[in-house]
Amino acid sequence: MSNKLRHIAISVSDPWKTAAFYQEAFGFIKVGETDSSLARGVYLSDGIMSLALLNYKTDEAAGERGKDFVGLHHIGVWVDDIVAARKDVEKAGGQYYMGEVPVKGNIFYEVKYKDLDGVICDLTDHGWGGASKNGAASDEGPAFRHPDLKADRSGI
Repeated sequence: MSNKLRHIAISVSDPWKTAAFYQEAFGFIKVGETDSSLARGVYLSDGIMSLALLNYKTDEAAGERGKDFVGLHHIGVWVDDIVAARKDVEKAGGQYYMGEVPVKGNIFYEVKYKDLDGVICDLTDHGWGGASKNGAASDEGPAFRHPDLKADRSGI
C-alpha cells in the first residue's frame, strides 16, 4: 500500500493574506485559486504537498464548525485504489460524509469520510494540483481546471 498524505486544507479568514505569509515564511509556491460554490481560496505547494487555504462561503459548505471557524479543516490522502481505500476506511470505522467518484470527465473529486473523532479525510486516486504522490515531477496531480482563475475576494 502506498497511500500518501498529500493535501491539507485550512479554513482561514483571508486566503490571500494567509498565502502571502506561507509564501514569505516558507517559500511555498502558489499553484492556483478556487472560487467554487463552497469556498474561495488559494492553493500552495512545497512540491510534494497541496495546501488549500479556504474561506468557506456558508455554514453548510464549511460543515459542522461553520464558515467562521479558522484552523485545520481536513486532510487528504492520495490512495492507490479508491474502491479498496473506501472499504478500508469503512472497516476501520470511518463514516462516509460526502462526495463521489464521477462517472467520467471530472478528475477533481474527493470522497470525504470522517475519522473516529470527526476529522474529515479526503480520498482520491488522482491527486491534487501542486502535489506529487511519490515526490517526482512525473507523478504530479492534475493541473487546475482554470489556471488563470482569480477568485472573487469581495466576501472576505
